[in-house]
Amino acid sequence: MPAAACLTADRNTDQCGYTEIGAGQIPCHDALVKFRLSDPCSSALIRVTKYLFLILIALAMNSAVAETVAIVHAKAWTLVDGTSAPLDDATIVIRDGRYVSVTAAAAAPAGARVIDAHGRSVTPGLMNANTHLALVEVSSLDETRDYDVDSGPLGAAFDVQYGLNANSILLPGVLADGLTRAVTSPASASDAALFGMGAVLRVAPGADILDRAQAALYAGIGGGTAKKGGGSRSAQWQLLRNAFDEGKSYTPKTGGGPRDQLQNSINVAALRGALDRRMPLVMQVSRESDIRQALRLADDYHLPLIVLGGAEAWRCADLLAARGAAVVVDPEADLPFNFDELGARADAAAILQRAGVTIAFTVSGNTVHLSHNAGEALREAAGLAVANGLPYAEALKALTINPAHIFGIADHYGSMARGLDADLVIWNGDPLEPASAPDLVLVRGVEASPVTRQTLLRDRYAPKATASALPPAYRD
Repeated sequence: MPAAACLTADRNTDQCGYTEIGAGQIPCHDALVKFRLSDPCSSALIRVTKYLFLILIALAMNSAVAETVAIVHAKAWTLVDGTSAPLDDATIVIRDGRYVSVTAAAAAPAGARVIDAHGRSVTPGLMNANTHLALVEVSSLDETRDYDVDSGPLGAAFDVQYGLNANSILLPGVLADGLTRAVTSPASASDAALFGMGAVLRVAPGADILDRAQAALYAGIGGGTAKKGGGSRSAQWQLLRNAFDEGKSYTPKTGGGPRDQLQNSINVAALRGALDRRMPLVMQVSRESDIRQALRLADDYHLPLIVLGGAEAWRCADLLAARGAAVVVDPEADLPFNFDELGARADAAAILQRAGVTIAFTVSGNTVHLSHNAGEALREAAGLAVANGLPYAEALKALTINPAHIFGIADHYGSMARGLDADLVIWNGDPLEPASAPDLVLVRGVEASPVTRQTLLRDRYAPKATASALPPAYRD
């Protein structure tokens, strides 16, 4: 059969008499054998190969997405609609990367790939509510650090989404630890108080790791940031209020003479995102007086408020709950790091939760765990919060559904509700026990690789049970 007869419409014949294959067309065998590498028109073979390769990739991706997975005999922490207890002997059904059902003692659907959890704990994938993931590799090296700026015109408008590195070597490590979502935030900008805008990451292989851009506007008062306001936190608060005033009333200057506004147009656009309630304001504050000032600011400008850090937030827990403000707390921050944190205590998370405050977790570890070990350290911190009075189920919520609500992604992540992304972890022990680890991690229904830089180094250099004293890579 001639090559042309094997092809569908939209055919073009080149100067050698061979038929060019358009998008979506599949050549038959006779069409392929006509091409020879020595032929001057052998580029046609390249085109054919390219299209076949793309077709195979598409078929492979479609089969992965369309797969039905059933996890049986699970101790499922669904965290749906305020659920505070696990469902034992659960069958979790996932189709097309989304949850379909979670039912006790149900049979797996016909044709599903079945995974037996053997009674182990299964939770949604975890979410860290404050990190610098995908924005840093080694914080001491300026060329690998993209989470802050110290000069230039950007304040509120500094947007971290443009610097995200999907190939960061830190991402596979935290994914293997069960972290499938993370907030990545700016640390500072050229403004006296405003840091810029953070983003929510989907921790998964591939280039598409941005879940939600401009997820929150960040600002910080006191501590090491006071010098940016001239040395006084009072000046910082004044400048922050002025920024929001200008965000409401800014008009571009058209005539001559000096500009009468401190904020430029690009920063005002970011401020209006918060003023229009399209994103919350995250205030990095620790001292009680600053937390109360943040609440007044949020009231005056009608801003949704998240307190980040909040070492002394427990002192005004009832007020925070009454205002509907959330707190991203570090359960490991039980001793003061500076004078703003003199009231730090180990049971702060428990006090806030009992008062009705929505809490989520982060771990700083003197900034180390904002990137390295951002998954493992987070679980350990949650366990410490439970040891100091926080109910176990509330700790799991602070690792999943709570930060999803706080940062606006609960419509597709955070629990095992039907239709949500099937981010899921099967644990080999207690999820909040540091010695435990994931047996299986799914991101939108796709199994994540457990291979990380750390496991590769371990396998290359760890001594084995052998007569040789050399690491495996150095043996004959």
